Amino acid sequence: MSTLFGREREVAAVEELVDRVHERGEALVVRGEAGIGKSALLEAAIGRARERGVVVSGAAGVQSETHLPFAGLHQLVQPMLGASGDLPVRQREALFGAFGMRETGVPERFLIALAVLTLLGDAAASRPLLIVIDDVQWMDRPTTEVLGFVARRVRSEQIALLMAVRDGYPTSLDDGDVPELRLGGLSPDAAEALLDARSPGLGAGLRRRVLEEAAGNPLALVELPLALSAEPPASRTEFLPLTARLERAFAARLADLPAATRALLLVAAANDGHDLAEALVAGGMMTGDVTVTALAPAAEAGLVEFHERAIRFRHPLVRSAIYQKAGPAERQAAHAALATVHEQDPDRSAWHHAASIVHQDESVAAELEGVAGRARRRGALTVAVAALRRSAEVSEDPAARAERLLRAAELAFELGRRDLVAELLSQAEPALLGGPQRFRLAWLHEVLEEGRHEGPDRVRQLVRTVESVEAAGDHALALNFVRAATLRCWWSDPGWELRQRVVVLAERLAATEDDPELVLTLATASPVERGADVMERLSRLRGTRMDAAMARIVGVAATTIGAFDLSLGFLDASVTDLRAQGRAGLLAQALASQMWALVFCGDVTGTRLAAEECERLSRETGQPRWRSSALAVLGMLAGLRGEEAQGRALVAEGEQVLGTAGLNSGVALLQHARGVIALSAGQHTEAFGHLWRVFDPGDSAYHPIWRFWLISELAESAAPGPRQDAVRSLMGELEGTAARFPSSLLHVGMRHARALLAGDDEAEGLYREALAADLTRWPTARARLLLAHGVWLRRRRRILEARVPLRAARDACDALGLLAWGERARRELRASGEASDLRVPSTADRLTPQELHIARLAAEGLSNREIGQQLYLSHRTVSTHLYKIFPKLGITARAQLRDALRERHPGDA
Repeated sequence: MSTLFGREREVAAVEELVDRVHERGEALVVRGEAGIGKSALLEAAIGRARERGVVVSGAAGVQSETHLPFAGLHQLVQPMLGASGDLPVRQREALFGAFGMRETGVPERFLIALAVLTLLGDAAASRPLLIVIDDVQWMDRPTTEVLGFVARRVRSEQIALLMAVRDGYPTSLDDGDVPELRLGGLSPDAAEALLDARSPGLGAGLRRRVLEEAAGNPLALVELPLALSAEPPASRTEFLPLTARLERAFAARLADLPAATRALLLVAAANDGHDLAEALVAGGMMTGDVTVTALAPAAEAGLVEFHERAIRFRHPLVRSAIYQKAGPAERQAAHAALATVHEQDPDRSAWHHAASIVHQDESVAAELEGVAGRARRRGALTVAVAALRRSAEVSEDPAARAERLLRAAELAFELGRRDLVAELLSQAEPALLGGPQRFRLAWLHEVLEEGRHEGPDRVRQLVRTVESVEAAGDHALALNFVRAATLRCWWSDPGWELRQRVVVLAERLAATEDDPELVLTLATASPVERGADVMERLSRLRGTRMDAAMARIVGVAATTIGAFDLSLGFLDASVTDLRAQGRAGLLAQALASQMWALVFCGDVTGTRLAAEECERLSRETGQPRWRSSALAVLGMLAGLRGEEAQGRALVAEGEQVLGTAGLNSGVALLQHARGVIALSAGQHTEAFGHLWRVFDPGDSAYHPIWRFWLISELAESAAPGPRQDAVRSLMGELEGTAARFPSSLLHVGMRHARALLAGDDEAEGLYREALAADLTRWPTARARLLLAHGVWLRRRRRILEARVPLRAARDACDALGLLAWGERARRELRASGEASDLRVPSTADRLTPQELHIARLAAEGLSNREIGQQLYLSHRTVSTHLYKIFPKLGITARAQLRDALRERHPGDA
């Protein structure tokens, strides 16, 4: 292996990555400009792997393959597909569907990625594996998304994943989750050593100029001496960026090559792959018969390497230089020839046809529509969007062009790419769209403007649109607009009349009176007026088998009216099914609802598991709203544990993720968390400031429904102090609402608040009334109420009486994991003259969220592979976690997990 000048630190880093693969898996992204030495560093890693007996596998991106779905992924795993029979059925079907090897439904991206992780992990089980991916920036996006998934999960595998990315090209690896090694220019001493080794005897002036212009770039140090010495004097003062300068240097060598060689190089540069036979056939179409001997001059000029099956350019800049040096007519002829060569592959042929024309051609547009359809069926939506966009560009019919742009925008919306939706819609001309298309355009504009608070006028406009779309006969689109109007009713109250119009439309469009979509609309647009009706329908739907997405909708409806306890049955079923189906995006949304339900129902451990998974999946699927919500919950849990600084940091991160244009509901959740953190820390004034924002109609955090669940916290933060009068006034307003609203959680909070705000002559009876209510479904509320009652008694010097609720509050808070509140109960007991033992850490305290999740599933009897399928991990990662879990729990066998995880709760025998 040749010496890499000045790269001792970087070579050591990748060699250590290879050396550690026997102990643990790692991923590393190597970044830098063109020619900086990324590929050479990858070669150093390959050399080390061969020395250490590590198997090497890899792939490389090619710019012309960017629009071929999963092309890079197929290149990587194709040698391992023989073992695909060992994959779980869903994973195997998803992977084959992605490669177009089998007709399946649209494969879920996470199942494809998990299948790849499983294949790679199984291959590495017998011998460690180094995976080297060069030029990731040219990989198709579906492939890079899978690579990111794998990179985040290789730690328990004997896999080292090394990827090179050129600067200036965004990829799905840019989220910071994967460690990076950045390559800068060589030091002056190293640059001089390399230049002198490769070009000895340069004149002093030329040597100085090369060093100056190369700026430490190794490829430039090798190539510029020849290029600059041959450069005409007139161009020596011309400034060009280094990449362009290198491309010109490579292109200059073409002039002396035979025409057949140049033609062969051009079709090879334009082709989407390295196949020599394809290049020879296409080259022959351009210049007559061409044989492999035509490549000899190019190899002698240092531009390519070739053997009987493949042709490879010395550097990607050589490929781009050859392509850019050709004239437009030559490039079009090359693509036309390649379209014929690839006529058995309709996707490749279509892209080459599109590149071979400069005019509109409806037949090419139709070919690209076919590409989009196939890409969508294979789960490659980014490719489908690109194909439809190019199809629109070459469309002859303006109306067809607008339709294709509209469809591309709809797919971009499915991807969550709001920026791309806006860009595509700006190119569509509404005047060319028919009535139904204009409604679809209006729907896309609505989702783009989601979160803009335009008050009742926007809801009124949506109502009119629903009526028009319904009259046009598009029932599904009409329901979409009803959902949009419903959401706006959730964000801010447009008034009773408009909310009722939304409800009437929903009832008219619903398939049945228990239609989940209708139940959600009733709960969201008219929670107080129709809350009892919603509760009745929820009761009828309990036990009904339904699709995972519909179960989620019903669960959300239950949370909207505060029936968090009832929601869990629906949400648990939805989460289970969505896991099995690999629908990670929707799973993140279901977990977001589930975690809040668990918060209110007092399952702190379950909340922690759901919130941690929701945060991770929301981040991986690009859903900032749900990630922000998960961070709010994780921050709240930290505050309840007494980890105030950690809690504040998590909520601040959630606020940053949500962005400046956050929805009222999202801001309300963050303020809720901040209020609980401050209250847990005993900072009542600060807590009141955070919580009051949710109750203030003039504040961006105001939420007309969510405030119902915070009334006891608000009352506690106000007492004692002058803020009590404001809360009493608010309570007067809410009394009328509570009388009509069936939410038991609201009534629990109201009873708690009445006791906190009452004078001494009434408080005793109100505390007893609040504690006499059925609180079995609300253990957190009961624990806080017991603590408040004990504090009230002690401060009235009823010491012996105070100890009873304080002891119960301490034990309940300890069991629930409310450590900050449990410590407060201990302080109150000490003030009453009674000592308390320190809390014994629970099982949940000893395990990380992921370890606890794995332990619970293992205790239920699931195998490592089954657990991995549920949590999107490899079975070896599950095994590694269990290896760490057993000593933490003081057990030695899987059969002991159930007993080790069993925790005592208040009221347990």
